[in-house]
Amino acid sequence: MRSALIVVVVFILMPCVLLAQKVTLSGYVRDGSTGESLIAATIYIKEAAQGASTNNYGFYSVSVPAGKYTVIYSYVGYSPLALEMDLSTSLTHNADLSPSTTMKEVKITSGRKDANVKNAEMGTVSLSIGRIKTLPVLFGEVDILKTLQLLPGVQSAGEGNSGFYVRGGGPDQNLVLLDDAVVYNTGHLFGFFSVFNGDAIKDVTLIKGGAPANYGGRLSSVVDVSMKEGNLKEYHAEGGIGLIASRLTLEGPIKKERGSFMVSGRRTYIDVLARPFSERLQNTGYYFYDANLKANYKLGEKDRLYLSGYTGVDKFKFQNSRGTFKADIPWGNNTATLRWNHQFNDRLFANTTLVYNDYNFASNFSQNNFSVKLASGIRDYNAKTDFDYYSPTNHHLKMGAVYTNHTFIPNQISGTVDTITLEPENAYIKHAHEAGAYILDEWEPTNWLKINAGIRYSWFGQTGPYTAFKFDGAGNITDSTKYGKGDIVKTYGGWEPRLNLRFALNEASSIKTSVSQTYQYLHLVTNNGSTLPTDIWAPSTYLIRPQKAHQFSAGYFRNFLDNQLEASVEVYYKDMYNQLQYREGYTPNTIRDPELDYVMGKGTAYGAEFFVNKTKGKFTGWLGYTLAWTYQTFEKLNNGERFPLKYDRRHDISVVGTYKFSNKWTFSSVFVFGSGNAITLPTAYYFIDGQLVQLFSKVNAYRIPSYHRLDLSATYTPQPKKKRRWESSWAFSVYNAYNRKNPYFLYVDNSGNVANGIKVAVYQVYILPIVPAVTYNFKF
Repeated sequence: MRSALIVVVVFILMPCVLLAQKVTLSGYVRDGSTGESLIAATIYIKEAAQGASTNNYGFYSVSVPAGKYTVIYSYVGYSPLALEMDLSTSLTHNADLSPSTTMKEVKITSGRKDANVKNAEMGTVSLSIGRIKTLPVLFGEVDILKTLQLLPGVQSAGEGNSGFYVRGGGPDQNLVLLDDAVVYNTGHLFGFFSVFNGDAIKDVTLIKGGAPANYGGRLSSVVDVSMKEGNLKEYHAEGGIGLIASRLTLEGPIKKERGSFMVSGRRTYIDVLARPFSERLQNTGYYFYDANLKANYKLGEKDRLYLSGYTGVDKFKFQNSRGTFKADIPWGNNTATLRWNHQFNDRLFANTTLVYNDYNFASNFSQNNFSVKLASGIRDYNAKTDFDYYSPTNHHLKMGAVYTNHTFIPNQISGTVDTITLEPENAYIKHAHEAGAYILDEWEPTNWLKINAGIRYSWFGQTGPYTAFKFDGAGNITDSTKYGKGDIVKTYGGWEPRLNLRFALNEASSIKTSVSQTYQYLHLVTNNGSTLPTDIWAPSTYLIRPQKAHQFSAGYFRNFLDNQLEASVEVYYKDMYNQLQYREGYTPNTIRDPELDYVMGKGTAYGAEFFVNKTKGKFTGWLGYTLAWTYQTFEKLNNGERFPLKYDRRHDISVVGTYKFSNKWTFSSVFVFGSGNAITLPTAYYFIDGQLVQLFSKVNAYRIPSYHRLDLSATYTPQPKKKRRWESSWAFSVYNAYNRKNPYFLYVDNSGNVANGIKVAVYQVYILPIVPAVTYNFKF
């Protein structure tokens, strides 16, 4: 009995003894030239064959048995740093990496070089801003979102448009974050440019499916964009002068090695240049501007504050020659983020975030003594806290909670006639609470298995003031219930399990699988396929149920040539429920609550993605191909029959290449091909009381012609004999090099009369021919 008791005690205490013999190496990995933290940098302890990577703030922690080790710090685009360390006790070490001169401006991804096969995440791509800047773009304006459209599984919303669809999901199903703030409208110039100024951006990551549990609120994808922190060591400036816009960025230390700032601005000036040449343009024109600001300060060795903000405004003005009619249409995003990092100890890291977010759109029209204003928008107040815990057994646990207060303005109208002012009490403004909590664990129990498993619970509650209606079978209102301010009208919630598995076949290849369930409580209701400012964000309500999706994916990943060439094949299947469309025959108006005109259905998307990516050397680039199907079914649309969505694009091909010819010249090219979007067209005409009436096809029964385009660019960087503080380059680009007349939209026109016959024709409209551009970039 006594012997048995001793065995039990030893069995219980042995793990504690073993853990007590482990020590922890922790710290931060930074850019040695600027002091900025490096996200997803790799720390590898050679003798223990144990690795770790930094979090979003550059912090890392890894535990090993006490001993002497070789520790290797690495990050793509930087020279690796190998150090001999005596880890007889726990140690804190901050590593500064130096940018590699041989890799300058040719890196394509961030993080560890074998992440393609070693990580558990699927459908995840990180792009460096340096690589993005080498690619040819419309009007010479660097565009993050257009670069993401070149990846398999990501489709553009249309010619020159920054809107995008991921694996069959709509534009509202993409969670776009800028320093943790949600970006509701991602486009300038009606979508032709994204709101992200490349000079202000540090890193961008796309997650196409199987997002970890710390992300929530969208069904299809995550685009996580981080702004530069600012140089902790020196003051610098960079900018560019282009054909339609210019930009300037300033950064430097608030106090050396303690705090830094970054401020960046951009504005178009076509309106200013054109105004002197035409009197008619004195009060007519279009422009946009945006500004980014970020500052950070170390309060101590374990505390750091970050403050970041963004403001962007588009403005279109028109006035006729007599001045009797005027139009003023402004719209834009404003965000502010305050973050506090705190390191409790060498294994526990926390980040607390407060976010303010405001998106608004307005249309102001006036004629003589009559004026009218139509406004819509969304405003959020958000708070969240996240923890990273690195256990002695090298489990990386993440947990946290988030709360958001939403205010939605679907449509609000006001106006004046002479001295009479119309300001109706608009009952269509909606309010809601949204909250979530999550926990996930990333763990590598064996060399061949890595697990990223998590669960999230999300909750959504609509609050008053609100009037809930009841309807009969014919859609007539039979009863109503009024809710006061703050009253809970309707609540929704659900569990969101996430699981990613990686099975290593050998050092160069692996198989990955992913399963996830997600909820989305916001809807973007639109009559078209791109995120134009006229689209309306609407919450889940008493009548509108939240969107829900199940996604399954699997893939084979293989690296070649010492990780210089990455290849993958992924397949996916996704079911989407409670999808929203307008009812048949819907006509926009401001008198009736828009949610009374929505119909709900379900969607299905499936396909395969092929990706070959060369990440090193003088020549870099990738080849992507997507084979995909996307359908929706609505009981009250298309006679209840399944129909393809507008963005059901069967084939999508992108070929991207960059060649560094010399230190002075870098050449790039992009070729894209996509099957034509689905479209609904009239198929027959008949007369009723002498009036021509159209009979339309089934929903999206036809296809517009296929889309293809070639873009070219060359960047010239002078190399003076003596190194100077002023550095410059010229970027020359040609968009649509062979002048393909790609369709922007089709329309049907008819002419003639009943007596002589009616002639009907379908016309194609294209808007972007060959577009050359030149941009002068500078840095000092």
